[in-house]
Amino acid sequence: MQPNTMADVSTTEISPSELRARQERGERTPLLDVREQNEWNLFRIPGAIHLPLARVSSAANEALAQFPDGEIVVYCGRGARSTQAVEMLRAQGYRATSLAGGIGAWIDAGGEVEE
Repeated sequence: MQPNTMADVSTTEISPSELRARQERGERTPLLDVREQNEWNLFRIPGAIHLPLARVSSAANEALAQFPDGEIVVYCGRGARSTQAVEMLRAQGYRATSLAGGIGAWIDAGGEVEE
């Protein structure tokens, strides 16, 4: 995987409404949940991959092997951990964007979750 150029990483966040619009258009946007296991067990965005923040640097290549070129939307509870994960992923050459406000904002915007 080739590292991104600055042009590739101009956006650091995506709003819940934009993510929902992408999903409604049928766009396949990989989702990475970087919350802890106990948070993941409560609820998550359907189709998300779980990789706690502490493991992002060491396990991203394995967890995200099926998405080598596309943008990955990363989320956590409120947005702080996902911002850190985005920085780690971009350093590894991924095109990553944080979900603004995390899963809390996603729920507030009417986004679907599963238990």
